[in-house]
This record gives sequence, C-alpha cells and structure tokens, in this order.
Amino acid sequence: MCKERELSFSIFILYALAEKWKMTPATVYKILNSTGILDNYIIAGYDMLHTQGKEYLVEDITEFVREKGVNI
Repeated sequence: MCKERELSFSIFILYALAEKWKMTPATVYKILNSTGILDNYIIAGYDMLHTQGKEYLVEDITEFVREKGVNI
C-alpha cells in the first residue's frame, strides 16, 4: 500500500499525463495500471521521481508507455 505522498504524486502525474495526452485521468490510470507503470515505476520510484520537473516526468513516462507497446 502506498503512503499519502505517493498517492498525491501519482494523482499529479495522472493529471499531467492526461493534459499532455488529451485523455481523461481515468483513461490514463487504466493505461498506467495495465502496463504496471503505476505501481512498479511511479509509486516504487517516488523517492527519485518526485525531485524531477513536470515536463521531464511527462516525457519520461510517455516514452516508457510507448516502450510497453501503447500508442499514445
């Protein structure tokens, strides 16, 4: 189970990606959850990732999602 700070960070990322990808946060959540990126990268990597800027995070995660075979 994640802590409040990881949850808040995940929500921030969901909305940032939704804005960039022009999708609803619910759709972004489904993509990140189904690929394992939400649990295994965003939440697990919170300590490192939360120090990065929004633009970097959006580009990094977008690239990672594409590597998983999702067309964004």
